[in-house]
Amino acid sequence: MARKIGSRYATHQILGRGSAGTVWLGEGPDGPVAIKLLREDLASDQELVGRFVQERTALLGLEHPNVVSVRDLVVDGNDLALVMDLVRGTDLRTRLERERRLAPEAAVAIVADVADGLAAAHATGVVHRDVKPENVLLDMQGPLGPGGSHRALLTDFGVAKLIDTPRRTRATKIIGTPDYLAPEIVEGLPPRASVDIYALATVLYELLAGFTPFGGGHPGAVLRRHVTETVVPLPGIPDELWQLLVQCLAKAPASRLRASELGARLRELLPLLAGMPPLEVDEPDTEAAEVPEDEAAGAPAPPAGEQVRRRGAVPLVPGAKPADSNRDTHTSMRVPAPDELAGGARGTARAPRASGAPRPGSARNRAAVRRRRVMLGVGAAVLVAAVGIGTWVSVSDDAGGAPTDTKNSAPASP
Repeated sequence: MARKIGSRYATHQILGRGSAGTVWLGEGPDGPVAIKLLREDLASDQELVGRFVQERTALLGLEHPNVVSVRDLVVDGNDLALVMDLVRGTDLRTRLERERRLAPEAAVAIVADVADGLAAAHATGVVHRDVKPENVLLDMQGPLGPGGSHRALLTDFGVAKLIDTPRRTRATKIIGTPDYLAPEIVEGLPPRASVDIYALATVLYELLAGFTPFGGGHPGAVLRRHVTETVVPLPGIPDELWQLLVQCLAKAPASRLRASELGARLRELLPLLAGMPPLEVDEPDTEAAEVPEDEAAGAPAPPAGEQVRRRGAVPLVPGAKPADSNRDTHTSMRVPAPDELAGGARGTARAPRASGAPRPGSARNRAAVRRRRVMLGVGAAVLVAAVGIGTWVSVSDDAGGAPTDTKNSAPASP
């Protein structure tokens, strides 16, 4: 049943849900639109509504082929909505969940599109603050790009900033999605354009590897890794691409490229990546639950072809309902104290495993360790026996004759 949004728009059906609200297929004076209707508790926040109105000019003025344009902002009673262009396609998270990882050429082409959109936003002073696969839409009706990629458009501009009001988050809270948060945000510094570059580099790493460089486990552990750990190389990608990733994942914001530079550099690498297949790496373990060895030994293997469920969603804004995605938006978390961030070894992050290698601590890994111990024990016994036999033969030979079987030999004749 249609629902009126303001005086000019009507909603028809739900396209998706997130922690900040629900996206509807709608109709406006100029045809179909996407309408993001924010949650009621957000719409009742007068401070947020005031900021919503203040951001109107900046958001409406952001026009670029790789940005989902905001056409209107509606404040009407309990309704707070962003009216956006309707993109006929899917989001990048959906494709990533289906394919697990993308071929390098397609991944780089998609990220280059997003970088171009960010460059346009940053030029107008707008920082996205929540770049991640859920907020990248793929236009399925347009022509295919390098590696069979669809044109990518970045959406949800302004939502993170709108929700990040002083009263809602205070100075001890941070807004964002833990896997993609730049270290300076974790340390409580104000977000600038460089945080979008860090997040986009994290997305590129995830498209290539199938997992984020610092994600996994408790959200607090994820935040800490962003500050204390360095990213480990991905096997099988050209060094030029890896160096670009490392630069954009730098802990120091000033060391990262600008969005326009990143987009240009990525497009220069496309010919080098043509025809490369997806990487063959497996996700490393992070704080896996311990399983007793007797249970692990008897645990059945997962059915052939069945995918292991990836880590679940992180805690969201208080009062938000779980969303469809396992990487939702706008996590409101306490800023870790300096001693918490300083703890732990400063070293490389979780190293990707070669495809097919067992996970450390898993039942398969423990069984492999037991087999290796048994083989080593057998090998040691064989080695000891061989050494004993060799010594016996050597002593017999040194006596000047063949070894004698004393049990079955007859006495020598005088």
